[in-house]
Amino acid sequence: MGSIYLIRHGQASFGADDYDVLCANGVRQSQILGEHLARLGTRFDLCYSGELQRQRHTAEHALDRLRSAGVPTPDLCIEPAFNEFRAEELIRAHLPELLEQEPRTLDILRNVTEHRGEFQRLFQRVIDGWLAGRLQRPGLESWEGFASRVELGLRRVIEQAGERASIAVFTSGGAITALLHRIIGVPPLKAFELNWQIVNTSLTHLKFRGSDVSLASFNNHAHLELLKAPELITYR
Repeated sequence: MGSIYLIRHGQASFGADDYDVLCANGVRQSQILGEHLARLGTRFDLCYSGELQRQRHTAEHALDRLRSAGVPTPDLCIEPAFNEFRAEELIRAHLPELLEQEPRTLDILRNVTEHRGEFQRLFQRVIDGWLAGRLQRPGLESWEGFASRVELGLRRVIEQAGERASIAVFTSGGAITALLHRIIGVPPLKAFELNWQIVNTSLTHLKFRGSDVSLASFNNHAHLELLKAPELITYR
């Protein structure tokens, strides 16, 4: 059987002008992951990343540590199918509904680092509406469209790989959630309950034989837990 490791990006810059940048902790998480994989003797036949900077840079930092340890590592391939859904566009599309239900919405969105819990509550409401298809806009990717896009990307990767290939896919929490929904049949709302638990740089392991794909493990972040440094366990 072949193996696919879905790797969530390192901690990004939540609350900054550009979220799509690894913070210092995110860089460290990525390097720790690469060192851990090197100690395990993990070798990848193929490595993929979405286009987003936080995904690519997580891959680059981790793979650099693998190479520095003398582990042969292939070049990184960019696959747009593994991009995250566009959260900011979803929030803007749902903004009238949010303002009607929560007058403090704009203050919360402008000061997310000071209102993390309230932001999560608002974002959960947006996600619930997206999953239910309550609000459609031209050019706004639907939940089903997003899930199909990510799954088709995975299928293309499998078709190009050998039957015993070991593959790394550096992506985001939403993409991992969509694949869990499609592979193990967990309903979308339940899938997103798992999504909120996916740790930065964690590994979700899939096994495949031909077109059959199964879940082997979820959200493994032993490389961070072993260091006993709570600041390394992050979720954004």
